[in-house]
Amino acid sequence: MNEANTDDGIDVLVLGAGMAGLTAARALAERGVRVTVLEARDRVGGRVFSEKTIEGVTIEHGAEFVHGKPPELWALLHECGVTVSERDGSMLREDWSGGLGEDEDQGDAFTALSKLEHWDKADISFAEWLEQSDVPEEDRQALIGYVEGFNAADAKRIGVKALGVQQAAEDAIEGDRAWHVHGGYSQLAEYLADRVKELRGEVKLGERVVSVRWAAGSVEVRTNSRTFRAAKCVVTLPLSVLQCTDAEARVSFTPEPEALGHAKRLAMGQVVRFTLVFGERWWERSKAISKKALGDMSFLFTPQRMPPVWWTRHPEPEEAATLVGWVGGTRMSELIGKSAEELGAAACAALAEVFRIDEAVVRNSLFATYTHDWARDPFSRGAYSYVPAGALDAPAAMCVPEADTIFFAGEHTETSGHWGTVHAAIGSGLRVARQILGEI
Repeated sequence: MNEANTDDGIDVLVLGAGMAGLTAARALAERGVRVTVLEARDRVGGRVFSEKTIEGVTIEHGAEFVHGKPPELWALLHECGVTVSERDGSMLREDWSGGLGEDEDQGDAFTALSKLEHWDKADISFAEWLEQSDVPEEDRQALIGYVEGFNAADAKRIGVKALGVQQAAEDAIEGDRAWHVHGGYSQLAEYLADRVKELRGEVKLGERVVSVRWAAGSVEVRTNSRTFRAAKCVVTLPLSVLQCTDAEARVSFTPEPEALGHAKRLAMGQVVRFTLVFGERWWERSKAISKKALGDMSFLFTPQRMPPVWWTRHPEPEEAATLVGWVGGTRMSELIGKSAEELGAAACAALAEVFRIDEAVVRNSLFATYTHDWARDPFSRGAYSYVPAGALDAPAAMCVPEADTIFFAGEHTETSGHWGTVHAAIGSGLRVARQILGEI
């Protein structure tokens, strides 16, 4: 039997200690609101998840890059005192004949995406749009790979209107630039959690939400261990958790808020990513391309292989050499469910071919492979959200409070086009705090 918490000292319950929930909790606590954050995991951060490995390397399992210069994220970076490195090295690409060269400017192909900013016809999927477009056949696979990989999406589902909004949003914040956080992205989540506690709020770990019962001005949240009550509730659970229909795993809402109907119209993207930790930067031995290009390598694209995208930490100094493999969207199904060892073995074989180096050299340099299965993680059930055709209004609809009692936040509630990003989660947390405080 659950132990009832009859303490009326909680003004707002926040479900989820990811970046959205912690941002909202900190903003409310700073204004004197008594807030309690409930988190199912044994850590804060949600899909921001940094790990210190036994090799002494801090790796990212989830969010990694600071995309562009969104002010809310940069303000937090400066407040936390963390340092960052901009990714400005060489980008290499394996061509279809197996040759390795520096990535050519694909501006002509990607100019097609900028046309979507002005799309004023019926919303259709990107695949449908591509079929009726004048984009050359030789450019189409590259565009599909980019749209699916970057958005973790299915090209047959993601809407062109959302892509157009996203394109404009990225242009506004220099979204073509990216930075890496020294010491791990989780520092931001941990900082926010500490601030909540300093302001006399609570962050409770290991509290898996089972049900939410509510009426105007009153909320009762039952977890795996007890029951919490408050006047208002902020729901920042990931989109796929909200969409879950499994009777034993889902979070039940009574009555069901209208926002959940809109959540079902959105889609959760899937990703497989893993980090290879090596004893040396063995790729610099390759004769396939110039030493300078190899020494400065930041990104590597291998479109005919799995995964098709790799990156290093250049120009950031690091404790050991690392390569991250990434595949998002429909192609990730080829790797889903594979163990770290299986991913590492396949990666060594593929990379040896790309760089024309003896596979034994690559394997012998490998310390370990690290990965996290976000699709099977019961508290995320995927990577990040995207907007299917016909659902562009759904994120804004989710932002409407229910009886000034239930509020939704999270990167999937973003309305300006930055879905799937840390700064979208932060922005949604700030927005919901202002709603509760009556400022918007």
